[in-house]
Amino acid sequence: MSGYAVMALLMFSSMLIMLLTGRHIFAVIGSVAAIFSVLLWGVGGVGMAFQAAFKLLVWYPLLTLPIFIYIGYMFAKSGIADDLYELIHVWMGPVPGGLAIGTILLMCVVSAINGLSVAGMAVGSSIALPEMLKRGYDKRMVTGVIQAGSSLGIMIPPSVVLVLYGMIARQPVGRLWLAGFMPGFLLASLFITYILIRCAINPKLAPVMPKEERTMPLGKKLLLLRAGFLPLFIIFMMSGLFFMGITNLVESSAVGAVVTTIAALFKKRLTKKVMVEVLVDTLSVSCMFMWVILAALAFGSIFDGLGAVNAIRDLFLNNGFGPWGVIIMMQLSYIIMGMFLDDTAMLIIVAPLYIPLVIKLGFDPIWYGILYTVTCQIAYLTPPFGYNLFLMKAMAPKEITLADIYRSVVPFVLLMILGLAILMRFPIISTWLPNLYYNK
Repeated sequence: MSGYAVMALLMFSSMLIMLLTGRHIFAVIGSVAAIFSVLLWGVGGVGMAFQAAFKLLVWYPLLTLPIFIYIGYMFAKSGIADDLYELIHVWMGPVPGGLAIGTILLMCVVSAINGLSVAGMAVGSSIALPEMLKRGYDKRMVTGVIQAGSSLGIMIPPSVVLVLYGMIARQPVGRLWLAGFMPGFLLASLFITYILIRCAINPKLAPVMPKEERTMPLGKKLLLLRAGFLPLFIIFMMSGLFFMGITNLVESSAVGAVVTTIAALFKKRLTKKVMVEVLVDTLSVSCMFMWVILAALAFGSIFDGLGAVNAIRDLFLNNGFGPWGVIIMMQLSYIIMGMFLDDTAMLIIVAPLYIPLVIKLGFDPIWYGILYTVTCQIAYLTPPFGYNLFLMKAMAPKEITLADIYRSVVPFVLLMILGLAILMRFPIISTWLPNLYYNK
């Protein structure tokens, strides 16, 4: 092993050890990068990190990051989801497990508006959870459905995670978004199929709504469909105009922010208190993302300067792993890290290493971005420290224990692994739509 490979290994292991101290991720990554840059190249070494950070700061699509975060928080407080769930409540009530299926559909709509997992979790736990528990749904079924459904937020466009991946991998966000459509709905279909089969086998898990609760004139039922128009309009104004070529990425996010704000005003929810809360939360999360991304770019520039990509490639290939073996090992490493880190931390730590290697092995980086995102979804639900597990515990009533939450996600994690295997076996599921659109 060369001296540079030893230094790269030492740098990476130092970062992992420092992460165990519980310090902020950006502080750990940035400090390790700064120390090694000075040790290796002297004071002038910091220029490498500066140049990497500066390239990001002048990248125009970076403006979308705080805007999409704003949309997520504004949507969560606008009341749109409440009306939408009432629509689902009435129309899906006669189906065994109907409210659980409706919750997955609701999460798909929420995901198509905000692109954040946490927003879907907030909507599901505040609206769907009480309704399903009140109607005798099994608490493990309920919590599993909400956690799995909310994880779709990082897959279905406009996905913030795919925007971050595009930043770091230097890949077109439009292609990544289109690549996420079919895999996102593939996972949603797997969830819905599981719910239907499970509830058919054991109807006690999700009782059908009493007839008196869902009986209403057809005309009134049709009027409820209006609740779906506003979310669809927001989705069209954001993603629709973008893919039609009328707006670019930044403009589409700005249009989405304006339309969502107008929707909140229309719902009479746009008070001064709400606006202050949304802006403060948006600023807080945006700054967190920026500090972490800048630290990661600094780390990646030093790491790449050591030839770490070649060292990792040789490590995998010289130990008998073929190209597909390397891909599988990468995904396993994401799942292991996801037990302790969130998706952003995972992306910024290893993406600068993995993505160049993926390209060198002849794989499509757009397709790999979808594999990464699905693996993040799995990691969100993987004990002991899956991100969604603790969000669910914080939002769930006291009768739902952490043990219940852990057990509830097992079938959905298995379904996600199945979905990941399907996407690896059939890359066209991810690549067909972006290739069709951009090659037309």
